[in-house]
Amino acid sequence: MNIYLKNFLRFCIIILLQVFILNNITLHWFTSPAGALFNPFIYPIFILLLPFETPVWVLLVLGFSLGVTVDAFMTTAGMHAAATLLVAYLRTNVLNALMPRNLSEYINQQPSVKNMGWTPFLVYSGFLLLLHHIVFFSIESWSISGFGPLLLKIGASLVTSMLFVIVYILLFTRQTVTRA
Repeated sequence: MNIYLKNFLRFCIIILLQVFILNNITLHWFTSPAGALFNPFIYPIFILLLPFETPVWVLLVLGFSLGVTVDAFMTTAGMHAAATLLVAYLRTNVLNALMPRNLSEYINQQPSVKNMGWTPFLVYSGFLLLLHHIVFFSIESWSISGFGPLLLKIGASLVTSMLFVIVYILLFTRQTVTRA
């Protein structure tokens, strides 16, 4: 399948999953006075799974488009766009730090468990999702008076988002089984 068509379909599927399913899963802490609700966010995985050789400017355009699309459905006035732009901007640097070779040597490949292994992939996706959640929830709360609940939201959303990312990876990407 053409890489552009594959990524366009991935974009559509991830937006549909986020907007129509995951945004309707609102989880609450059992006795929190502030409500401290959080939603799992899986949509940044679109940026995370783009091919290694994707130029930064393309990542930024796609990150902004992805964020604005989610913002349009959630009426969040650019909060998702800001968080996704940061993820798109830092993605190449994080990959360069984690990968043993230069990214230009991974021709027609994308970050995945198959190419990176479970631990580097989880560190890569976890770090960028953590940054995404910090930016998003900091803009959302826009104060440091509720620092404890903010950290709780970030941590709980990161854990649930990572669980959904792992499920997405297991369901929608091809894994190779190495035989001894």
